[in-house]
Amino acid sequence: MKTYILALCLIVSNLLTSQTVTQTGPKKKIRLDFTIENGKAYYSLFFLNNEFISKSPLGLTSSVGDFTSGLRLLKHTSKEIKDNYTLNRSKISKVNYKATEVQFTLADKLNDTIHIVFRLSERDAAFSYIIPENGKKSAECTITNEITGFKIPQNSKTFITPQAPPLSGWEKTKPSYEEEYTREEPIGKASQYGLGYTFPALFHLNKGWVLLSETGNSGTYPGTRLSDASSDGTYTVAFPQKGENNGLESSYAVSTLPMQTSWKTITMGTDLKPIVESTVATDVVKPIVSSSKVFNPGRASWSWIVWQDESCNYNDQITFINLASDLKCEYILIDALWDVNIGKQKMAELVQYAKSKNVEVLLWYNSNGQWNSAPQTPKDKMNTAEARKAEMSWLQEIGVKGLKVDFFGGDKQATMKLYHDILVDAAQYGLNINFHGATLPRGWERMYPNYMTSEAVLASENLVFQQKFSDNYPETACIYPFTRNAVAAMDFGPVFLNKRLNRNPEKGSIRRTTDAFEMATAVIFFSPVQHWGLVPENLKEKPDYLFDYLKNVPTVWDETLLIDGYPGKFCVMARRKGNKWYIAAINGENKEKTIHVNLPMLKGKNTKIIKDSQNSDSELISKKFSGNTEIDLKLAPNGGTVIYEL
Repeated sequence: MKTYILALCLIVSNLLTSQTVTQTGPKKKIRLDFTIENGKAYYSLFFLNNEFISKSPLGLTSSVGDFTSGLRLLKHTSKEIKDNYTLNRSKISKVNYKATEVQFTLADKLNDTIHIVFRLSERDAAFSYIIPENGKKSAECTITNEITGFKIPQNSKTFITPQAPPLSGWEKTKPSYEEEYTREEPIGKASQYGLGYTFPALFHLNKGWVLLSETGNSGTYPGTRLSDASSDGTYTVAFPQKGENNGLESSYAVSTLPMQTSWKTITMGTDLKPIVESTVATDVVKPIVSSSKVFNPGRASWSWIVWQDESCNYNDQITFINLASDLKCEYILIDALWDVNIGKQKMAELVQYAKSKNVEVLLWYNSNGQWNSAPQTPKDKMNTAEARKAEMSWLQEIGVKGLKVDFFGGDKQATMKLYHDILVDAAQYGLNINFHGATLPRGWERMYPNYMTSEAVLASENLVFQQKFSDNYPETACIYPFTRNAVAAMDFGPVFLNKRLNRNPEKGSIRRTTDAFEMATAVIFFSPVQHWGLVPENLKEKPDYLFDYLKNVPTVWDETLLIDGYPGKFCVMARRKGNKWYIAAINGENKEKTIHVNLPMLKGKNTKIIKDSQNSDSELISKKFSGNTEIDLKLAPNGGTVIYEL
């Protein structure tokens, strides 16, 4: 009895003891405080000695252990991580990743163990949970809840998007990461639908900026989101809603042991440069699929965005193949209903005609089995392995090079597995992949050789659908580089030159941006495949220099630098391909603005500048940057500028 009482006293004493482990990253810019207090795990993050994430909870509940309370720290180990890797479909091509990794091993009341792994680099922190076998070989584990939290300092402001209810939106296709961003709302304000927020989430603190996101999901974990903030400013991780994907499959995470969760990422900076330039989404993942096939990025013509469903016919697609050829685009995207309006036999002819014009074909598919009621076809070709492989074999046979797969409507693990399966099978058949009506991509540009881009944002179709979106677009476009497009490729579908976004020039939404603004979005928005919103008439109505620029602008980059900006107000971005720099600026406000910048990368370079002129028109000037690389960028209301090397 005395031995039992002594052991019990030791356990109680241990649970009540507060124990903190401190770890810093390279150059000691980031500091982690990991604490066990009264049997619960917490962490805090400091950037340049300022607290960016206050004391926040860690832990999860599972079928093999409750790792939310009664925890003991058994040990912690640390090591340096160095990873030099290359990317060929990204905003940067060579990454020299250095981080300190620290692993904490905890035990619960029943002595089941869990590892919490943190990575600390110069600008990012990332962490993940690992549940080991614990002597239960091949045991299946279900994680039912994460209590992971992010306590944001009071008085911070938000740029985040609300989670949509399941089976909402057009033909029950939501949630699909297509909601409006908040504009500097306080952290305590309830989300639009009371369901929390999606990743990524940007916060403006008194001392700087924080971007929260998630990466490293290959179908082994659900896509998670953030809850509404508690009264003290803590956002917690939430699993998918039961109603997502029409209620099919579990909302929980299920795997055999050992089991690792997705990585949660936190990027910090006193300004926005670390947010935009971060590579954390790919730093903590590895390639999981290899292929000997080549998957090329490029630009695409796209009839649907302005001409809509009626354009998906043989003759109009011939017109847009010719447009792609004239613009030196690598691709044409042929959208929904091609199977009905064109048919497989004629599609094979179109592919061959496109090849004769040095243009490759991308085709649209509906993802759905039973999880939405979207009627567009082709349907039921991507949702099962047998149907998918049969279709992809035919696509490979006729020479199609890529797919746009649409309407997923949820983040359950089964759906994340479907993304993975599509990518894996498509790689076998030499097809690149673009996901629409879809989740946030999570490290996929490094994990899969054929992943190109995803929508996962309120994209350019809304310029056509809603005048309100067109009216707000300049401001919205100045939010995306710091949020959605900071963590992964974003298929917005930019560059419009129509005054009205309709095949009939007397109808449709009125464009509010200048021509120079539209040219700038080709650089500001990053996507390995860019689908232009151009139509054949534009080539007759607008000056040749606009199209000469578009014929040569890259879609993937060797280097990306944020020059200046503020979400919703303006953005100045520099991107390099080879030895040539492109500098683009957009004005998110309906007032003239002059931005003074220094562009040392242009020293001694001859450049062309597309700038705002009268009304919404543009003009082209030449400029050599000699010893002085400072310049004033004068932007019209809702205007822009592009500077590029010859």
